Amino acid sequence: MLRSFWGAVLMVFVCCGISLAAHPLITDDAGTQGTGKSQIEINYEFDNEDTDGVEESLHDISTVISYGIIDTLDLVVALPYQSITTKEEGVKSAEAGISDMTFELKWRFFEREGLSLALKPGLSISTGDDERGLGAGKMGGSFHFIATQEIEPWAFHFDAGYGRNDTTVEEEETDIWHVSLAAEIQACKWLKVVANVGAERNPDPEDDTPAAFILGGFIFPLTENLDLDIGVKTGLTEPESDYALLAGVTIRF
Repeated sequence: MLRSFWGAVLMVFVCCGISLAAHPLITDDAGTQGTGKSQIEINYEFDNEDTDGVEESLHDISTVISYGIIDTLDLVVALPYQSITTKEEGVKSAEAGISDMTFELKWRFFEREGLSLALKPGLSISTGDDERGLGAGKMGGSFHFIATQEIEPWAFHFDAGYGRNDTTVEEEETDIWHVSLAAEIQACKWLKVVANVGAERNPDPEDDTPAAFILGGFIFPLTENLDLDIGVKTGLTEPESDYALLAGVTIRF
């Protein structure tokens, strides 16, 4: 139960890149850093799932570094640390350690009148221990199409992606699709209000119900180069985790 469920969650993160968006949003935006500019994100997420008397929880701390190679092209590198705990009939077990590392390129190929379009291919490296449920055990890949429309004070983001679910967990779907939509509004100088809905294919071949979620949160731009954020995500379908709490800090250089 532990390995299969959180292995599926991990592969959704790896294949669909949902931990690499403008936190706490799952949907990415089409923006890039600019030539020679960098961004560091330290993001925390707590997920909880309770199924048939088995409670499973995940603590994920991800460090994400983005670097602007040119104005329209970013290199994005992410390394997560995970702690996974399961409780069943009073018995508790836990695993913790580095999970799989990801490398992505975000190319913004179109920008006009507030509309930006981008492509984002990615590669995951098996740096986590798959036997402990901390990694896929194999390399994986992903590809995303991203659209952002800015209409001040609003911004809307759309993300459609595909991920190759290559994993040592047997009998899982290998082709994972993802689609999501997000909106944000600049309520005032120091506050953005964000919302997000989305779904992705369930890796369980015996259940064709997609994992769907809804999320709400806040981003606090404390300075031009420093943001704090918080959010809450809940599952809309059974394959999605019951709820998740998110928090993060973003620093730009």
